[in-house]
Amino acid sequence: MHTKLKIIAVLLSVFFGLRLYAQPITVTDIVGREVTIPQPAKRVILGEGRQLITLALLVPDPVAITAGWTGDFSKSGGLLYEDYRKQFPMLDKIPLIGTSGKETVSTEQIISLKPDLAIFGAGSHGPDAKSADVIRQLEAAGIPIVFIDFRLHPFKNTLPSMQLLGKVLGREAQANAYVEFYNRRMNHIRGTLAKHPDIKRPKVYMEMIRGAVPPGSPGKGNLGEFIEFVGGNNIGTILPGEVGTLNMEYVISEQPDIYIATGIATLGEEGLVIGQNVFTYQTQESLAKLAGRAVVSPLNAIKENKVYAMWHLFYDSPLNIAAVEALAKWTHPDLFGKLRPHGVLKEINERFLAMPLKGVYFAELKP
Repeated sequence: MHTKLKIIAVLLSVFFGLRLYAQPITVTDIVGREVTIPQPAKRVILGEGRQLITLALLVPDPVAITAGWTGDFSKSGGLLYEDYRKQFPMLDKIPLIGTSGKETVSTEQIISLKPDLAIFGAGSHGPDAKSADVIRQLEAAGIPIVFIDFRLHPFKNTLPSMQLLGKVLGREAQANAYVEFYNRRMNHIRGTLAKHPDIKRPKVYMEMIRGAVPPGSPGKGNLGEFIEFVGGNNIGTILPGEVGTLNMEYVISEQPDIYIATGIATLGEEGLVIGQNVFTYQTQESLAKLAGRAVVSPLNAIKENKVYAMWHLFYDSPLNIAAVEALAKWTHPDLFGKLRPHGVLKEINERFLAMPLKGVYFAELKP
C-alpha cells in the first residue's frame, strides 16, 4: 500500500507539473499589444533574418527553432553569416518568407509553415507595427505575433525585448542573466557620468556606411540614443527619424570632434571592413580610406585623428551594450579609458552566445 501511495503521489506531481508547464503565456509586447501563446514557442518566424543573432543569446541552437525568415542576414551578416552556416548546417534549409524589405514578405508562406509565433521588429526592414494587413492575416490564421525593438529606441526597448523573448521562448533564466549583465555595465557608465554633471559633451558624427550611398546617420533614436547617454552630442539629432542622411554642409558647419564609421565584414567591397574573421590591418586600411575622402577631410575630427569604427549590426541588436562601452571610451577617454569593448564581447561569447564573435568589432585609426 505504501508503494502504491508513492506511485500515486509521483503521478499526481507529474500531472500537475505538466498542467503548470502547459499554462498559457501572456505578454505585452513592445508596441503595447497583449499576446497569449499556449506554451513556449518551438517554431518561430523571424521578420528579419538578423534576429537570429538575438536568438543565439538565448537558445543553444537558434536555427532549430526558426521555421522561416527573411533573407536579409545573408546580405548584412558578411562573414558572420558564413560562420553561422558552418556551425548550423540546417540554416540553408530555413524557408524564406521574403527577401529583404516588408513588401517582399509573403503571409501565405508564413501561414503554410505553421509556426507557433512570429517575431517582428517594431520598426524594421521586415514587417513592422504598421504592417496592418500582415498582422490581420496572421492573427486570422491563429498565428500570434510579438513585436520587439533593438533599432528604433534601443535605449528604452532592448531589455524589455529580451525579457519578452525569454518568456515566449521559455528561456527566462537566460534572458534575466543577460539583463543583469547589461544593467551592470550600463549602471557603471551612468554612475560615472553622474559624478561629472558639467562635463563637456563633444560633438559626434557617425556614418553608417555598409555600402550605403550616401551613408546614413543616427537621429533621435537608434545609436544616437547611446551617443547622448555616454555624454556625447550627436549632431544627427536634427534628423526627423531614427536614422537619416545628413547634409555634408551641415556636418562641416558643426565641426564634430569625433568621427565614427560603421560597416560589416564583406571583403572586396567599398566601405568599412570590420567584424567576423576580419584582421586588424584590413579594418585599418579601410578606415584610413574612409578618413581620406575629400568629403570628410575638412572635419576637425579627421584632422585631429579622432577617427573610430564599429560593426554595423550593433545598431539593431542587444549586443549594443558593447557599442555603448566603445562610445563611452571614445567620447570621454579620461573617464572610460579602461573600458574594453572587445572584453564585453568576450564575456558575451563565454556566457551567452551560441555562435561566438571572432575578429575586429571596434577600431581606432592608427596614425
